[in-house]
Amino acid sequence: MTDLEIARAVAPKHIFEIAQTLGIHSDDLIPFGQYKAKIALSLEERLRHKPRGRYVLVTAINPTPLGEGKTTTSIGLSMALCRLGHRSAVTLRQPSLGPVFGIKGGGTGGGRAQVYPMEDINLHFTGDAHAVSASHNLLSAFVDNHLFHGNPLKLDPQAIRWPRTVGVSDRALRAIVIGSGNGRRPGQFVITEASEIMAILALATDHADLRQRLGKILVGLTGSGELARAEAFGCAGSMAVLLKDALLPNLVQTLEGTPAFVHAGPFGNIAHGNCSIVSDRMALRCADYVVTEAGFGSDLGAEKFFNIKCRMSGLSPDVGVVVATLRALKLHGGGGIAKAGIPLPAGLTGPNQGALEKGFANLEQHIANVTSHGVPVVVAVNAFKDDSPDELNWVCERAKQAGAEAAAVSTHWADGGRGAEELARAVAKVAAQGSQFKHLYDVAWPIKRKIETIATTMYGAAGVTFLPQAERDIELATRMGFETLPLCMAKTPLSLSHEPSLKGRPSGFTVPIQELRILAGAGFLTAVCSGIQLMPGLPKRPAGERIDVDPRSGQIVGLA
Repeated sequence: MTDLEIARAVAPKHIFEIAQTLGIHSDDLIPFGQYKAKIALSLEERLRHKPRGRYVLVTAINPTPLGEGKTTTSIGLSMALCRLGHRSAVTLRQPSLGPVFGIKGGGTGGGRAQVYPMEDINLHFTGDAHAVSASHNLLSAFVDNHLFHGNPLKLDPQAIRWPRTVGVSDRALRAIVIGSGNGRRPGQFVITEASEIMAILALATDHADLRQRLGKILVGLTGSGELARAEAFGCAGSMAVLLKDALLPNLVQTLEGTPAFVHAGPFGNIAHGNCSIVSDRMALRCADYVVTEAGFGSDLGAEKFFNIKCRMSGLSPDVGVVVATLRALKLHGGGGIAKAGIPLPAGLTGPNQGALEKGFANLEQHIANVTSHGVPVVVAVNAFKDDSPDELNWVCERAKQAGAEAAAVSTHWADGGRGAEELARAVAKVAAQGSQFKHLYDVAWPIKRKIETIATTMYGAAGVTFLPQAERDIELATRMGFETLPLCMAKTPLSLSHEPSLKGRPSGFTVPIQELRILAGAGFLTAVCSGIQLMPGLPKRPAGERIDVDPRSGQIVGLA
C-alpha cells in the first residue's frame, strides 16, 4: 500500500477527542473541519501553573537524498510513548510545497508512522504558508511603492536587502530585475520557507512579540548609510494582521490518534529548521513527553535548535535522539550512490560490513555534536525490511561505545508505535536522568568567532574563509550593532562539510562563507556557505508529475 492508501484506511478521531487527551477544551479550538484545528494562545496562560513535560529532540546523521526517516521516527516515538502509558505529543514543521512537488515529496511521515490528514497537511493545510508569503510580499510592494512616490526616506535602491518570496521551487527567480528605465534594480525571490517572515512566525512567542519583530525587519540602507526598517514603511501592522491566525498552532493527529502539533516550516539547511516556539511551549504544558524534530542532521537543525530556538524560548531538551540507517552509514562509507527515483545499489541495501564500519564515523560526529551541548543521546536505528539483524545490532553496540547512553532498532514505518516501543523505553529512561544543557557559543563573541566555532566543532572543519561579500556584510552587521545576534548557518545537508560529495567524517577542509544576511526581525544572522541557494530548483522529474486528481472520484492521486 502507498502512504496515501494507508492514511485513507485509518478511521481518524474527531479533533475535539484528540484535544481532550491533552486537557484542551473545545473552547480553546478553532476547528477546520473534523480533523484539524488551531489552538488559541490563551491556552498556555490557562495552563501556566502545570509542570512542563520532558522535551525530546529528534535529529539525525547526514542523510541520503532519500531521507532517513527522522519524521517517521518522531511520529513513531510519540506513538510508542503513548502505548507505554504516557501522555505524549509530537511537534513538527509544516511541509513545504517546494519539496512536495519537487524532489522529496510530502513531509508527513510514511508507512504506519504518519500524521493525519496527510493530504491537507502537505498542501494548503490551514493557510499559514500562504499568509507568510502574503505578509512578506506586502512589505516588498510597500517598499517599491515608497520608491515610486518620491522615496522620502532616501532609501538607496541598490542597497535594498529585502527579497520577494514564492511557495514553490523556481530557479528562474533566483536573480531578477525589478522595475524599468531608471528605476531598474536587481532583486531575487527566496522560497517561502527561507523567508524571514517564516522564521519570525516560528520564533514569535505571542502577537505582541510578532508585531515587534515585523517592525524590526531590515529592508535596506539609506543613501547616508542609515538602517531602513519595515516599521518606517507603514505596513508592519498590516503584515501582523495577515499573520494573526497563522501564529496559532495547528493540532492534528497521528495514524494512532496521538496528538500532533504541526506549525511553521523553516527549512533546515537554509533557515533555522524548527517548528514554532508557541507549539512546543503549549505541548509541554499538556503532555508528559513532547517529541520535536529538527531539520536534517545535527550539524544543521539541531545546532540551530540548541543555539537559536532554545536561546529564544528559554526551553532546553532532556534527551536527543539521533536517527541513523544502515543505508546512509554505508553511503558515508563508500558503499554506493543514492539518487531519488533510482533503485539503491546492492552496496547500500545488502550486507556490507566494510562500508558500514567506515561510514560509522559520520554517526560518531553527530553523537558528539549533541553531547557537546550537554544533552544525552539515544541512537535510533531506523530499520528497513531487508536490513541485516547482525548489522543493526553492531550499530547499536558501537553507538554506545561512541558516547550514546542507549541505542535501539525501530520498525515504526512498518509497525507503527509498536515498532518503536524499545526506543521509547530507552528515551524515557535517559530523559529521566536530565541534561546539563549549554549553548555552543556566547552571543557576545565576534561574528567570525561564532561562525568558526560552529564550523570546527559541529562540522569538524579545519577553519573558515570569508569571501569579499561576506567580509563586507560582517563589517556592516558589526557597525550597525547586530554583532551579538546568534548565527544560522546555511549549508548542504548531505555532508558534514560544505561540499555534498565529502561523505563520512571529513577533516582538513575549510568552509567558505559567501555572504552574511541580517535577519533583524527574526533575531539572528544567516551565514551562507558558497554554493547554497535560498531558492531551490526542480529536479529533472519533479514529484509533481505524479500528482493528479482522479476524474471519477475527485480524490488526489500520486501524493507521497
